[in-house]
Amino acid sequence: MKLISVLVIDDSALMRKLLTNIINSDPRMEVVGTAEDPYVARDQIKKLNPDVLTLDIEMPKMNGITFLRNLMRLRPMPVLMVSTLTEKGAAATLESLSLGAFDYVSKSTLQEEWGIDKFSMMVIDKVHLASVVNVNALSKSSLLIRAGEGVGQQKTPANTDVVKAGSMIAIGSSTGGTAALDQVLSAMPGNSPPVVIAQHILPTFSTALARRLNDGSAMTVMEAIDGCEILPGHVYLAPGNFHLTVLRRGHGYICRLLHTEKVNRHRPSVDVLFDSVLKQAGSLAVGVILTGMGADGAQGLLRMRQAGCHTVGQDEASSVVYGMPKVAKDIGAVEFELPLSQIPKTIRGLCCIANPLIRV
Repeated sequence: MKLISVLVIDDSALMRKLLTNIINSDPRMEVVGTAEDPYVARDQIKKLNPDVLTLDIEMPKMNGITFLRNLMRLRPMPVLMVSTLTEKGAAATLESLSLGAFDYVSKSTLQEEWGIDKFSMMVIDKVHLASVVNVNALSKSSLLIRAGEGVGQQKTPANTDVVKAGSMIAIGSSTGGTAALDQVLSAMPGNSPPVVIAQHILPTFSTALARRLNDGSAMTVMEAIDGCEILPGHVYLAPGNFHLTVLRRGHGYICRLLHTEKVNRHRPSVDVLFDSVLKQAGSLAVGVILTGMGADGAQGLLRMRQAGCHTVGQDEASSVVYGMPKVAKDIGAVEFELPLSQIPKTIRGLCCIANPLIRV
């Protein structure tokens, strides 16, 4: 069996040694080289042709973001970011995901109780998954970023479609989801129906993600606040470590945040969101499941479809990880399976009043 070859890039000798020991402890993988900066890494990649990179963000000579941008342009490959959880680190990590990095692990985990065990498990699991990831889908994020370089953000203008009163779009995503959400929301006009999102993300990252998504969307994107009114033209992102649910109030809806038990090992959970939206909005809701590993959201999406809601799943070719969407499809939860590029127009059209003179 061919071992997964890994190149470790970090300016800290201690971190290079720690990552090497962790990766080499798994019989499926091996570290074939290390590099203290991107210039050494560039030569090592040419020489060793690794399957996966681990990449530090803060490094001398060239930071990890600049290196990643160049790498995904010239030689797309799976990259696992090793980041900090400061506000600055969160923003940089999200930028790396938009540029095509597969996922991240946090150095801050090492400071927690049983931190070394938790950190080791995350590194091994994510390196293994990175080795089989859809590199083509990852590289598309980098292509989109480059296409927009030097150009002001072109936000989708409002259109004349009539949205059904009380309609709502619920989206669930995990690994690869931050870039996928950016692509979906940036193509939605400002007068779209409200959108509620459960993205598997750590608490420190959710605020930065909402801000980043807002910058690229004609809709107003915010981190959900308990009790806030859900309005058309707005997007509500579940805060890390909280379930997002919706509650009908009068003729509209409000957000409700819950710190109850994890569901499918996640909080926020996509199933919790989907079940809540179904209960409150009924068949006026549209359910969407995007890239991610695991099965969270599949059963909730099935219940939505069985109750008469329209449901959409991202297809394999455009998914970074075809896990959650595949499970949903396999159990019959997906009504429309679509490439990511077709999802924004489709889900908005499903919320509109049919008009033969208007193509949605």
